[in-house]
Formats: sequence, C-alpha cells, structure tokens
Amino acid sequence: MSQTRKLDLSSDYQGSTLQVVHAGSGVVRLVLNRPDVRNAFNADMITELNDVLAELAATRDAEKMRVLLIEGEGSTFCAGADLNYMQEQARGNEAQSLRDARILGTLFFRLASFPTTVVSAVRGAAIGGGFGLVCCSDVVVADSKAVFATSEVRLGIVPGVISPYIVRKLGTGRAAPVMLSGMRLNAEQAFHLGLVQHVVDAASGETGFKEALAATVSEHLLAAPNAVRRTKDLLRKISPLPDPGLFEHTAQAIAVARCSEEGQHGLAKFFDKKQPQWCASMDATVLRSTP
Repeated sequence: MSQTRKLDLSSDYQGSTLQVVHAGSGVVRLVLNRPDVRNAFNADMITELNDVLAELAATRDAEKMRVLLIEGEGSTFCAGADLNYMQEQARGNEAQSLRDARILGTLFFRLASFPTTVVSAVRGAAIGGGFGLVCCSDVVVADSKAVFATSEVRLGIVPGVISPYIVRKLGTGRAAPVMLSGMRLNAEQAFHLGLVQHVVDAASGETGFKEALAATVSEHLLAAPNAVRRTKDLLRKISPLPDPGLFEHTAQAIAVARCSEEGQHGLAKFFDKKQPQWCASMDATVLRSTP
C-alpha cells in the first residue's frame, strides 16, 4: 500500500483536485473537482483520493462517518484518466508503470474496503477509473443518460487494478463481456447488470436527481451505524477483496500491457484520434453461411 499524508478532515476540506463536505447526520460528500477535464484522474487526484480515503476510513466515531457519498463536480462523474496523465504513463518504462499501477490499485482497495456505506452519484459518464470507483461502491445512483465503460482493451491495455472489483461486483459471467469488448453501457443496461441500483430520469433535471439521491442516502441512514460497519466486514469476509498476490498481479498486468508493442500502438492511435490496426467489423452474412 502507498504511503499517505495526514489530513485534517474534521471539518470541510478544499484540496487541489477534490472537496470533502460534511453534510450532517454522518454523511460525508467526496466531490471530484476537476470539471474542466470531466473529473479525469491525474497523479495529483489519485494521491489526494488515497490520502482522503485513508483518513476518512480511520474515523472511529461511527456517528460521524456513516455514509460516504462520491460525486463529480459539473456534468460528468469521472471520465477516467486525463490525456496528459495518459501520455506521461505511455512514455514511462515498465518499472514506472508498475509503481503507478500500485498507487492506483491502493486507491481502489481503500475504497472497496471502506468501513461504511459508499454511494456513488453518476451523471454523464463513469469511464475507466470512474468505472472502477463505481464498482468499488455499495450503491450507485445514475442519471438515465449516464454511460459506463472500462474501455482499456480498445487501447491495447487491460483493466488491471480494477478487474477484481468489476468481477466482485458483477460476477465473472456478466463482467467478461464488458471487460473483453470495452463496450459502453447505458444506465438501463448497467442497472440490469447490477452495476447501478437506482436510475433517475434525466428529464427530472438536477433537482430531481438530487431528490432521488437524498432519498437513497436517507434510506441508508435508517441503519444503525455500528451494525453497518459490522455488515461491511461480513461482506468483505464473504466476498474477499484482492489478497497481496492478486493485488500485485493486477498491477503487473497493466504495467506489462501498457509497455507492450500493442499497448504503445493503441495509446498512440488514441492520442492521434485514429483507429488502431486491429479494429475490424464483421459482415453479418458470414455468420449466416453454412460451414
């Protein structure tokens, strides 16, 4: 696990990439605050999220930390990694890529192991790392126009450190088509897969979304704080999080893929806004032909 800074989160916190707001009744809002880049990850955001999650998880007073609510400032929840950050990673060697993957993996592990209920409020999109945040959450409320994807395979890389949480959330049978194709899911598809628990009609606007979100959070505030913590512990025992060996394997998987010839080609084409060489389409008549 990566090292963290000690932060004072006893009151509201304004960081360089996110905000922490104490909303009352033990609800803490964690707001991704890079709206100009659709709240995409960079190294600073990953570090700050790691620090904040570690500090909030250490809150011993169950009355003060009952529900963690993750939101995105602006119209998008989280669009994955930002372009500059992806270019920096693409230029790095395998050792640097492995170090970055371990830090990112620590972030998702901390969120998945958070001791209280985690609710994610998704508007716009949850792509890549944003998809990982959703998979590490207990409850997801989504705008009906929201889209979800782990599109790494289309870039020639792999959804390495988030893969255990995708499978844990969806099960292998439902996770495999999503991970192997990089397909985009709309909110209804995500709901039927079990990724999303509540879909809010986009026609209801921001007010309607906030009302639905408040209703969901209020439902969870009916539960006894210490009973929730004990139940989260039960869930982790019944459906275990990655052990150190699996954690390291997923980090190495993304590091190797990113530095591979295929990964370098796919990322380069993505930056150039061109299709990689492996993109192809199938004529449906081929599938109707007799062998």
